[in-house]
Amino acid sequence: MIKLNSKQFMNMLLAAFVLFSIITISDTSTACAAASPIGIVNYQLLVEQHPDSQKAQAEMNNAVEQAKANFDTKAVTMNDQEKQSYYEQLQRGLQIKQQNLLEAIQNKVDDAVKSVAKSKGLTIVIDRGSSFYGEQDITDDVMKKIAAK
Repeated sequence: MIKLNSKQFMNMLLAAFVLFSIITISDTSTACAAASPIGIVNYQLLVEQHPDSQKAQAEMNNAVEQAKANFDTKAVTMNDQEKQSYYEQLQRGLQIKQQNLLEAIQNKVDDAVKSVAKSKGLTIVIDRGSSFYGEQDITDDVMKKIAAK
């Protein structure tokens, strides 16, 4: 029979615990992967090719032209400090408009992604840029869902 001192016993106990932990973690991660399929999408492409993107871009271009015309008209009677302040005010307004237009498109893309993910039984969908291997690409399916609306 092998006699172990307390230090050897503790080392063996620690080694067994580490081995058990590794086995448990790998089994859990495998089960989680099987229980929660992951999909990927090219989110930027979906936003850029959304049917509302061209309308939003045209609306933004019109807003920029209008802001430029307003600035050119009002700046004639302003000093440099007033011009700078008015320019910054117009810029903030344009940024808010752009954010609102983009947010509306993103919400529609998000809804389409959720719908396709649900129909495919996916519990997680990440952007293609964050993906590294093995996920199911649903970009084309989402694009079809968007086009069908």
